[in-house]
Amino acid sequence: MANLVLTGILEKMTGKDKDYRYMATSDLLNELNKEGFKIDGDLEAKLSNTVIQQLDDAAGDVSGLAVKCLAPLVKKIRDQLVLEMSNKLCDKLLNGKEQYRDTASIALKTIVSEVPTSALAQSVLESISPKLIKGIVTPEGITEIKCECLDILCDVLHKYGNLMVSDHEELLNALLPQLNTNQASVRKKAVSSMASLSSSLSDDLLAKATAHVIQVLKNKSTKAEVTRTNIQMIGALSRAVGYRFGSHLGEAVPILLNYCKNASENDEELREYSLQALEIFLLRCPRDISSYCEQILYIDLEFLSHDPNFTDNMEENSDDEACAEEDDDESADEYTDDEDVSWKVRRAAAKCLGALIVSRPEVLSRLYKEACPKLIDRFKEREENVKMDIFNTFIELLRQTGNVTKGQTGFDESSPRYLLKQEVPKIVRSINKQLREKSIKTKVGAFSVLKELVIVLPDCLAEHIGSLIPGIEKALCDKSSTSNLKIEALVFTKLVLASHAPSVFHPYIKAISAPIISAVGERYYKVTAEALRACGELVRVVRPNSQDNGFDFTPYVHSIYSTIMSRLTNQDQDQEVKECAISCMGLVISAFGDHLGRELTTCLPVLVDRMGNEITRLTAVKAFTVIADSPLHLDLSCVLEPVISELTAFLRKANRALRQATLGSLNTLIVGYGDKIGSAAFDVIVAELSTLISDSDLHMASLALELCCTLMADKRSGPTVGLTVRNKVLPHALTLIRSSLLQGQGLLALQNFFTTLVFSGNTSFDALLDFLLSTTKPNTQSGVAKQALFSIAQCVAVLCLGAGDQKCSSTVNMLTEILKSDSTINSSKQHLALLCLGEIGRRKDLSSHDQIQNIVIESFQSPFEEIKSAASYALGNIAVGNLPKYLPFIMDKIDNQQKKQYLLLHSLKEVIVRQSVDKAEFDISSVEKITTLLFNHCESEEEGVRNVVAECLGKIALIEPRKLVPALKERTSSPAAFTRATAVIAVKYSIVERHEQIDEILYPEISSFLMLIKDHDRHVRRAAVLALSTAAHNKPNLIKGLLQGLLPLLYDQTVIKKELIRTVDLGPFKHTVDDGLELRKAAFECVDTLLDGCLDQVNPSTFIVPYLLSGLNDHYDVKMPCHLILSKLADKCPAAVLAVLDSLVDPLQKTINYKPKPDAVKQEVDRNEDMIRSALRAISSLNRISVGDCSHKFKSLMNEIAKSSALSEKFSSIRNE
Repeated sequence: MANLVLTGILEKMTGKDKDYRYMATSDLLNELNKEGFKIDGDLEAKLSNTVIQQLDDAAGDVSGLAVKCLAPLVKKIRDQLVLEMSNKLCDKLLNGKEQYRDTASIALKTIVSEVPTSALAQSVLESISPKLIKGIVTPEGITEIKCECLDILCDVLHKYGNLMVSDHEELLNALLPQLNTNQASVRKKAVSSMASLSSSLSDDLLAKATAHVIQVLKNKSTKAEVTRTNIQMIGALSRAVGYRFGSHLGEAVPILLNYCKNASENDEELREYSLQALEIFLLRCPRDISSYCEQILYIDLEFLSHDPNFTDNMEENSDDEACAEEDDDESADEYTDDEDVSWKVRRAAAKCLGALIVSRPEVLSRLYKEACPKLIDRFKEREENVKMDIFNTFIELLRQTGNVTKGQTGFDESSPRYLLKQEVPKIVRSINKQLREKSIKTKVGAFSVLKELVIVLPDCLAEHIGSLIPGIEKALCDKSSTSNLKIEALVFTKLVLASHAPSVFHPYIKAISAPIISAVGERYYKVTAEALRACGELVRVVRPNSQDNGFDFTPYVHSIYSTIMSRLTNQDQDQEVKECAISCMGLVISAFGDHLGRELTTCLPVLVDRMGNEITRLTAVKAFTVIADSPLHLDLSCVLEPVISELTAFLRKANRALRQATLGSLNTLIVGYGDKIGSAAFDVIVAELSTLISDSDLHMASLALELCCTLMADKRSGPTVGLTVRNKVLPHALTLIRSSLLQGQGLLALQNFFTTLVFSGNTSFDALLDFLLSTTKPNTQSGVAKQALFSIAQCVAVLCLGAGDQKCSSTVNMLTEILKSDSTINSSKQHLALLCLGEIGRRKDLSSHDQIQNIVIESFQSPFEEIKSAASYALGNIAVGNLPKYLPFIMDKIDNQQKKQYLLLHSLKEVIVRQSVDKAEFDISSVEKITTLLFNHCESEEEGVRNVVAECLGKIALIEPRKLVPALKERTSSPAAFTRATAVIAVKYSIVERHEQIDEILYPEISSFLMLIKDHDRHVRRAAVLALSTAAHNKPNLIKGLLQGLLPLLYDQTVIKKELIRTVDLGPFKHTVDDGLELRKAAFECVDTLLDGCLDQVNPSTFIVPYLLSGLNDHYDVKMPCHLILSKLADKCPAAVLAVLDSLVDPLQKTINYKPKPDAVKQEVDRNEDMIRSALRAISSLNRISVGDCSHKFKSLMNEIAKSSALSEKFSSIRNE
């Protein structure tokens, strides 16, 4: 049936009537696009011939449809026919009539792009390549034909370059001469074709191509236009092949630098192309360009102000701020010259400098000293497009500063942040001048710079607010201002209001509030939304707190309120505006409620109404939280009942964000207005809360428990509330406490819940204690994790302390009785009793209970490891409650009981760790005794003992740094390797996140410890790497000055060392042991940490190849951190990663395609799955930054993932994480 239809269509396609032919071709296109389309063999040839004939149709719309038919047709007919069609189209292109040449070219491109299989593609290429090459190299050939052939060849090479390896040399020989022809269009197309070819060329042919181009550039007799083309070719080669071009930079860069300096005054394009090529080198070959960066920087800075036709005395006086209005008048009469193209050189210099900033984070401080002042000075650029590029380059500098210094608190005089802060007055002066310009584009760019500046240095504009106000006013109020300018100005205003102290703005409130309030009435919704957000920040600034701060805010209350109210009540507006109006009104009521009077009864019901709307309810709930939390304690009686009713209903909704906001809002309302809410409402709320308490969402559970505590603690709540909590909530709380996931805020909320439940009087202490302890009875033992026992113990401890001394004492007696019973009966019960004693002892002195320390130490004999560990924990924590009594006992036992030494050291560690955190004072003799004892155990053969000793020494160093740091330093030169390692690990434990007295003492000495990274013993080297990693995470400023010397040593630890690999003979088989594995893993993890806090000290290009590349091919344990590092580098230093993307593909491809042996155990299979997912995460990060055609290998990797259903599914789930 389909073939009958097709026959009819083909007859009409050859008819004389143009409309018939058009309709028939359209019908054919529809038929070909049907999924079930099939065709007889004899009709195939006729169909393909007819379509080819239609390409020559005199009617353009018919031939256009025929081209569209080719795309589905090549997938539906025999390969031989596709080849014939390709050959016919080639003949038409080379020998056909001129008017059909364009159509033939488009048709051939369509066939090439739609070929369904690589085998067919190979056949097509073998057929058409010689003809295309002939069309290119024919000396007397028509220029248009050459251009079309080059265009098609560019597409072919781009898609199938790797399939044409045998033709590469012939293609190269055909294309290179085209770079030197007289026809500009041919040269331009030849550059594109060469770039497409080069990405799949071998290194030898790439070297040949580069040598040819460089030879042309060296030849002084070469025509200027040919030189320009060859400079573009150099840049295109580098862009196409990335890091592979690095070996040719030694020849290319000096030539380009020479052209920049010595090009004739009229040849600005030569300079422009040279700078563009240098920009590509910086981005694509960051490692090999390092030695030329200084010269490139000076060239960039020189040409940033290259303006030979515009002399200094023609510039406006930038320092005279008084003549602002005159500047506006004069700017219209600026010097202009249509033939002046020097602006292209300045633009190229700005972009090249931007590439230097992005690719070299390690030279940021130097760039601030040399490039930053020049960039600020060039804000006065007279050509608008160049000015935008200068703004963008400066924004890159600011972003890189934020990127490099993210997470750093203090900064010294060489820090990029400090250097930026010194430039702020100059930046503001220069930007203010730009804000007075007439150009909208300039003002948008100026606000973008200011916005980025405030993001990087939040409080830097405090002294300059007054000078910036006129620019903001003009941007928001001027009739010529566009929506885009107003949005940029409002975003900046919001940021600056949020990041500076309110008192800074008080002298200028009148000037700044009027344009913001005016902007709220704008028609365009995006401007209105930004204005409302800025207005919210303005409210906080106008009245930062309810106390009198000397500023009279009353004149602004009603103007702000009425403006927001008009937006709040308007239903016919965008959702974003509605949400912003609700949020802003919440802030207005919270800040000005006591001055609104009757207006409250008007606006509060409107907010309640918005709670009933599904689209705006979440925002309205948050607004009521803000209002209820107001220090003004406003009268909400007119809306309280419906609000509580709505909020209670929201607890049942599936929307997590809504439930979360509702819990916070209810908590705030009950704390502030509990006396006005009926106890019946409390019971309903408690009933709803019970379903939210589970370990599936710990954050929600902790919020629900906090709300329960608020309800029970409220004196106005009736006796039924406690009863409802006991019946509905307590069972869920007892289930939650057994979760191994419980920690942090959730655990604290649960502890508070049990304490409050006892105080409420509805549940007795004994009953609650029994509930808690019964969770570990034998019938439930299998369901209790070790972590859950710690949670239960902490809850028991806070319960005992809350119940008073008598109950606490009886509980301790009961727990000690459990320990005295046979320890082999119920391991879980003994375990919990010890943990409970430890938690109670830490909070309360248990010395009144005789011999408790001996009872606990008896458990050291238990056959269960977890009981021994719990006993050690308990003894240490009991000692915290009474140091004078129990600390000597522990130390005496350490000296006298060798077998229990490890457990006793753990007890001592508990004491020291608690003391270092709580800042309790040890007496001098105790410290000396402890340190002597610990140093005696530095050389223990057991690694566990050494680690505990090191942690103890590190934590004592926090208490007594002046004694411990010199003592530890002395041991770094000990002949015993274990002692050196223990000293370094001790330093690791002493570097904590909070500021400590030890920091000042350790700063000058830390190099003695970290330089042990070059020690001959691998244990010491690993200890030094771990210490460096901890310092980089907690106190990066301690090590920044040392990184230049440390980084090469650290990188050396990531390399596989054959001397650390040994073979163990196990009789029937041999086993290979890699002693350097842990060291390599630690070294890569250290680099990962350094990328977070010390990016400005790390040159990523020197690390990625060869060190990261080696790690990606290493053992499972090393690959995992390497994948994380690669993802981080892709995010922070994309240019450095893209430059070597090709080389990264192979190890990642091997990892995702690795299959475990058929007899592999489940653990190996699971590990491999984790490894594949880890590699796919890294690939996902690379995919985000890979632009278009940067790497054929990476493209083929992505295609491989897409074709594999298993990999594709995993990749999709990772991208959605």
